[in-house]
Amino acid sequence: QVQLVESGGGLVQAGGSLRLSCAASGRTFSSFAMGWFRQGPGKEREFVAAISWSGGSTYYADSVKGRFTISRDNAKNTVYLQMNSLKPEDTAVYYCAAVAGKIGPLLRVGVGEYDFWGQGTQVTVSS
Repeated sequence: QVQLVESGGGLVQAGGSLRLSCAASGRTFSSFAMGWFRQGPGKEREFVAAISWSGGSTYYADSVKGRFTISRDNAKNTVYLQMNSLKPEDTAVYYCAAVAGKIGPLLRVGVGEYDFWGQGTQVTVSS
């Protein structure tokens, strides 16, 4: 098992920035591929960004490419999502997710591909 706890959400004006953190505990963090997802009001949970177990590969949804950056610090058991140039449509609950990453695809984009989820952190972008 791995436990995930997100933090860093909040209220920000359009054009502003936030950095989300996801702290992991339990099994060896460095062996897990990680992802960020979000769920807006009345919407399904959608993929935002993914990072491989080593941090050497990343992938982004088109809607956030060039504005968001995913990174990880395996020494701190933490994955980050730096969000810049935020827009009102980025408003959502943001979740981090983990899956054993040394077998199978380096990067996962589907909700069903992840085994462990955090509780989410709210991000609200005002216009």
